[in-house]
Amino acid sequence: MKDNQLKLRSVKIKGYKSIHPQGQTIDFQDITILLGANGSGKSNLVSFFSMLNYMMSGSLQNYIGENGSADSMLYYGSSVSPRMQAELTFTNSTDKDIYKFILSHAAGDTLIFNEESIKWYKGSNGAAAPFKITLDSGTKESALFERTKNKNAKTERVIFNLLKNCQVFQFHDTSKSSRIRNKNYINDNKFLRSDGGNLAAFLYQIKNSNKKYYDRIVRYIRQIMPQFGDFILHTSALNENYIMLDWTQPGTNYHFGSHQISDGSLRFMCLATLLLQPPDTLPSVIILDEPELGLHPSAIAILAGMAKTASRYCQIIMATQSPRLVDEFESANIVIVERNPIENCSEYRVLDEGKLTDWIERYSLSELWEKNVLGGQP
Repeated sequence: MKDNQLKLRSVKIKGYKSIHPQGQTIDFQDITILLGANGSGKSNLVSFFSMLNYMMSGSLQNYIGENGSADSMLYYGSSVSPRMQAELTFTNSTDKDIYKFILSHAAGDTLIFNEESIKWYKGSNGAAAPFKITLDSGTKESALFERTKNKNAKTERVIFNLLKNCQVFQFHDTSKSSRIRNKNYINDNKFLRSDGGNLAAFLYQIKNSNKKYYDRIVRYIRQIMPQFGDFILHTSALNENYIMLDWTQPGTNYHFGSHQISDGSLRFMCLATLLLQPPDTLPSVIILDEPELGLHPSAIAILAGMAKTASRYCQIIMATQSPRLVDEFESANIVIVERNPIENCSEYRVLDEGKLTDWIERYSLSELWEKNVLGGQP
């Protein structure tokens, strides 16, 4: 990663969805793999970052409306957990930055900010007294988002940019009506959208500004789709403001459309574009929920390689239940996610490498997971 770049070190969450009000602290590496069974809580952690994305665009209430209700975002509802809170910590060799917020259930089945604050420690060990800013409370949207509109709010802007650059991506919707298979507005190309809906426009921008990275993306796609030649990234003859994801096949002049790409191949195109884009446009933290969906085992191995390449410049968090993907990483990268049957909550646990030494000499990580040595099984 970039020299002395601030990294997401941990997130402490209390009372959000399946996370108990007593709280869970999840630590992150350059690559972190969330491994667990269905319903264990992997996707709930991913959805927390999705909520954060909305908060940093002043759209928390939209997130609540799109995801059911405020009550459903609290651990067993507002009668059991009237509020949730979170604390995100970023560090480098010289600094530690902390963003904290508390959301309380309010009339009309909504959430309001009961507390929102940022802290900056000079020195990552936090020994010195922090510089603290307490933001407005009682608001429906993040006061941090509003504060960054003030050109003098330098500290707030640093924290805001750290949070804004923790981006969730999910390329599951590849249906005929999905945005990715339909025309893109050509100027929607500054960054890849979370659903890959502007893939054609984003590839068009990379091809014209950083062709070596575009060529690398194409090479990787050919590894899992040998019949793929190249993209045809031309504006529509009917409307030059729009572009489609057309492509060619070697040895023929026939032009194929996005409707002639399999779901798995299309998802891989999105993943390759996301992870192999120019380093200066990568988000600081990329969160992926089940990126292996629909991929051939050989493509999963290539996905892992692309993630390792991207982790030189940003952090990668992937939620998975794919044994094939797990085997591409080290035990230090794995966070086991399990359901606590007594407390009825999710628990996130880093593997103890010392206890696994003898096991790893004889078995792969996926075999240990399947044997329930690691945990994370139903």
